[in-house]
Amino acid sequence: MEFINKLSLFLQATVQMGTPILFGTLGGILNEKVGHNNLGVEGMMLMGACVGFMTGYNTGNPVLAVLSAGLAGLIGALIYAIITVTFMGNHIVTGLVLTIFGTGLSNFLGNMKIPVEVMPGFVQEQMYTMLNLPKSVAAPLADFEVPVLCEIPILGKMLFSQSIYVYISIALAIILAVYMNRTRFGLNMRMIGENPGAADASGINITAYKYVHILAGGFLCGMGGAYMSLVYVDRWQENLTGGIGWIAVALVIFATWSPAKAIFGAYFFGAMRALSPQLQNTEIPLIGKINPQFLDMVPYAMTIVVLIFITLRKKKEHQPPAALGTTYFREDR
Repeated sequence: MEFINKLSLFLQATVQMGTPILFGTLGGILNEKVGHNNLGVEGMMLMGACVGFMTGYNTGNPVLAVLSAGLAGLIGALIYAIITVTFMGNHIVTGLVLTIFGTGLSNFLGNMKIPVEVMPGFVQEQMYTMLNLPKSVAAPLADFEVPVLCEIPILGKMLFSQSIYVYISIALAIILAVYMNRTRFGLNMRMIGENPGAADASGINITAYKYVHILAGGFLCGMGGAYMSLVYVDRWQENLTGGIGWIAVALVIFATWSPAKAIFGAYFFGAMRALSPQLQNTEIPLIGKINPQFLDMVPYAMTIVVLIFITLRKKKEHQPPAALGTTYFREDR
């Protein structure tokens, strides 16, 4: 029974840790499907985490907090779009600059505008009371249990005892999968990523499609960052995402640019991250206790392994969009 309880809690943590990765991956897929290799996912997630927490901290409104976080990510994506679409700048360099900018800006704003660290439990309640601050926005976004179903052995906690944020991420992945594969607009988007010249000749507004999907991707990345500061950690701290954005960039390739596959990929890497606290105090014969730093490294090592494995697979459906990272000059058509 104890093993079943531990397994149930581990699976629940897997989904929780995979949720922000899923948001970042969906945002990355939208960018790459229109031909833009945006490496600024980490920066947009940090901007969303900071702005979302600041909004929730000052208003106590979870809806405003999530929307403002998405808007922060969207603004970061807008900077990227202006440089790479309008001014035709280098995609890789611009994405890296966006990550550096987002990291620095979020840390600056977080340290300047959030003077009191939000603490859990009784201390947090007393702090809010003494300073007359709005209470944490985490309560409406916290885990809620579906009666009866949450008691199902092993899978109950994983599937039916989660934040509404988790279910929103899964719904968005399904909606994006249908949009990309079953709608005319999704087909146009994929065509732009494969052959923008042919799409332009067909009368598709290349610039408009690029802007819309890059900005939508930024919005999703901002929401993913807000999950960390509003739900999972429920506070702000520097570099809160801890490299999740880079895992999301790799997961785009692992999921072969498919939103549906991204769900399983995100939870796979979520499981890698959830293993760390589970194994920290485990004694292994002849080895002893595992170094915590080694456990923290495992998800990123797995990212490298996965990228090598995917690269070796030469099937056409596993290849990136043909025009990915290529600046489109209409005059060259």
